[in-house]
Amino acid sequence: MRKDSGGAADGERAGAMDIRPVAGHIGADITGVDLAGDLDDAVIAGIRAAVLRWKVVFFRGQHLDHAAHVALARRFGEPVVLPRRGKASPPDFPEVETTADRLELGGRFGMEHDEWLRRRRHTLLRGWHCDHGARVDPPAATILRAETVPPHGGDTTWSNLAAAYAGLSAPVREFADRLRAEHRLGVGYQPRPGDDAYLRHLLEHQTASEHPLVRVHPETGERVLFVNGYYVEQVSGLSRPESAAVLEMLLEQATRPEWTVRFRWEPGSVAFWDNRATIHLAPGDTAHVDHPRIMHRVMLAGDVPVGVDGRPSTPLTGTAPGRW
Repeated sequence: MRKDSGGAADGERAGAMDIRPVAGHIGADITGVDLAGDLDDAVIAGIRAAVLRWKVVFFRGQHLDHAAHVALARRFGEPVVLPRRGKASPPDFPEVETTADRLELGGRFGMEHDEWLRRRRHTLLRGWHCDHGARVDPPAATILRAETVPPHGGDTTWSNLAAAYAGLSAPVREFADRLRAEHRLGVGYQPRPGDDAYLRHLLEHQTASEHPLVRVHPETGERVLFVNGYYVEQVSGLSRPESAAVLEMLLEQATRPEWTVRFRWEPGSVAFWDNRATIHLAPGDTAHVDHPRIMHRVMLAGDVPVGVDGRPSTPLTGTAPGRW
């Protein structure tokens, strides 16, 4: 995110804006702000400071359209323009990606959303991810707004990866500091028998990078356990059994309940999170609910992660800094 100075302290007010933490290590509600309005620099600085401190912040009752969503994102950085988006995304706003869940997946890949979840999340930790983590320069942050949500279910959960790293024992932190891992699009997907349009999509758009297993946050200086269940395939230099054991241990650490916060969406809700210091779990409990869940997201361009040893991430295939 673009750097600013200033910001409100935890639980204090910056003018009409009020910031209230909602969990012990992650998440804060922000009230008293109209995100579609003309926000002054002090409010922007306060929001940015809250995102860096609490990793994800929540707003309710907002009235953003696509133009206002993009304008808000530009106050914090450069919105990503995706070369490929689903049919539900607005054609006149290339920065906005619309997720329509069951409708989108059914239309593109010939399978219902619940089947896609079964094939993609065949382990309990597989769904946890940061946005576009297989890229060499994953987005710095994501701003997601809810248009339509089910009457029940559909919550999103985030985990604080800086807290997860700090919660490791000193010997394990020192061990993890030296490691790197391959992050690859489509890790662990279980193909359908016969023709599989989603598998073809993965093969045609293969993306992979080698990232440090612990990255240094470019703004806060925190060490972040840079691991997730969606993209991480192999710890470099370890055997397959060693890598599997290490990744399972670190993923279990990263998703322990004490590092997490869960958010109940309403129409008009907005979540703004630091994609460099969190992983999140999209819901898997609405496939049986006959109601759409339509969300719109704008991501902010990020930088190349750097490890404790100062070495940056390296691209392996299908990715280059700043090229989407």
